[in-house]
Amino acid sequence: MGGSLISALGLDIGQKRIGVAGCDRLGLLATPLTTIYHESFDKDVEMLKPIVVEREVSILIVGLPYLMDGQLGTQAQQVQKYSDRLQQTLQLPVEYVDERCTSLEAKEILVSRKRSPSRNKGLIDAQAAALILQRWLDDRVFP
Repeated sequence: MGGSLISALGLDIGQKRIGVAGCDRLGLLATPLTTIYHESFDKDVEMLKPIVVEREVSILIVGLPYLMDGQLGTQAQQVQKYSDRLQQTLQLPVEYVDERCTSLEAKEILVSRKRSPSRNKGLIDAQAAALILQRWLDDRVFP
């Protein structure tokens, strides 16, 4: 049997919420899982840990909000700091994906599915996490 199984977790880390997405074991398809509402770092980890264990996650894929000119702004630096803490706490490697426009794409996907993104911003975050993870998966399969 060739091919390795992947268990990556996609994260869309915002100031108020973290969108979480997972992928199938073949690493082909990302799907939204849940949204974590920030209370504290420890609470966030408490919510993430069972997902990491249950899905046997081996890597975290984090969306990095580059500025439109390709620079890393304040928000991106905060995401990196937060991701560093997650990496140390969960003992998992982190890879970053350019997440520009993923929230906009996520809204469009939800609207096309007749879901109301304006009423549930958590849905947008989870869908954005799936887009982030899907970009990473696609880069691995179709470099």
